[in-house]
Amino acid sequence: MKKTSRFQIVVMIVAVACIVAGVIAFATFRSKSSSSQLPAVAVWGTFPKDVFDRYVSNINNTLADQITVNYTQETTDNFLRDFVSALARGNGPDAILIPADLLLPNRDKLTPVPYTVLPQRTFLNTYIDEASIYLDPNGVLGIPFIADPLVTYWNRDMFNAAGLVMCADPSCKLYWDQFSSYDDKITIKDDNGTVTKTAVALGDFANVNNAREIFASILMQSGNPITAQSSDGSVSSAIKTSYRADPSGAVKFFAKFVNPSDKDYSWNRSWPAAKTAFLAGNLATYFGLASELSELRAKNPNLNFDIAPFPQFRTGGVAAAYAKLYGFSLVKSSAKTNAAYSIISILAAAQNLPKISSAMYLPSVSRAVIAAGFDDPYLDLFNRSALISRTWLDPDPVQTAKTFGTMIQSVTSGQKNITQAVNDAGDQFNAAIRQAVGQ
Repeated sequence: MKKTSRFQIVVMIVAVACIVAGVIAFATFRSKSSSSQLPAVAVWGTFPKDVFDRYVSNINNTLADQITVNYTQETTDNFLRDFVSALARGNGPDAILIPADLLLPNRDKLTPVPYTVLPQRTFLNTYIDEASIYLDPNGVLGIPFIADPLVTYWNRDMFNAAGLVMCADPSCKLYWDQFSSYDDKITIKDDNGTVTKTAVALGDFANVNNAREIFASILMQSGNPITAQSSDGSVSSAIKTSYRADPSGAVKFFAKFVNPSDKDYSWNRSWPAAKTAFLAGNLATYFGLASELSELRAKNPNLNFDIAPFPQFRTGGVAAAYAKLYGFSLVKSSAKTNAAYSIISILAAAQNLPKISSAMYLPSVSRAVIAAGFDDPYLDLFNRSALISRTWLDPDPVQTAKTFGTMIQSVTSGQKNITQAVNDAGDQFNAAIRQAVGQ
């Protein structure tokens, strides 16, 4: 029998305490429409502290009564451990600001906002579809704040030299089948037959930046949600060949780009990281988050590149692309639930959200803000990307990347057939889910 670790015991104790606190938390729940007489609240998260503090300061400039938010930034790797330890000591935060990727292992420590306070229909009408990840049978587990979608960065000089047009129509729709023609015209080999320039980096988790997010996008485009949630809130793996949207097709598609015998072969492990190859001018397209724009500009100011949406399948499937979605969640053990929700409501108010979008140069999570439009062409594209953005309840993003990477590698190496690889990965993923939710 597997021995229970000290950390797991602490997690279980904290979970029980949080459940008791949660029963009381909304007994007299009320949301205040203004910041009048609100006490200071503590917020922890993985969101950048400098950006958050400036945002709060800018909002305070518009308020008659100031709000006070003591924000602590944690690393993604340490957040769960430090959060659980703080709760066990009785000095945890009042709210957290984390990506939805980290929602599942923290879900039992959060207090949902009841639908009597924030109706589900109001929530769905207010926020982008991806925000539905926060909808729980008992209420809303998170108030959306900002989204960071996957997009396609492309090298204008390489496309021009190959006589290719990335965006043939004003809406700049991009489809996966276009990459076959891209590779035929962009690939360049030296005298030894070594590929020196290529069109796309896919098929391997070892040197493809954002591989977890890219592969997950392809899975979601195929109709597979990665995790399935039942009406009672229980979560299970959808990574199995018996699922109604079999992930096998997505695995085959992703893996073909490292298969030398496939017509779409364009990548292998001898290449540096995809971002490095793109910055060096040797990779024509790079799938990265919208937030990577400033980094790419800074690291190679002379690189002539532009941005397009993340590719979709031309027929069938679902329009989807991963986005890192940040949201505020209330902590069960907090004695300031009302104040925390009131302050979160101010920070995530529709009139304030454009400020965080401008500050981070990222799309809004508000349908109303997106509908108002942006003159900036990049923000306009980011906003359109946010409308089709998706994510999933992930038990452990780092472990999931390893599980997906092992699955792909076992197929490309010939170690396993696709069916075996998918079902083995699904078993590992399901075990990680059970561990994350304490089952």
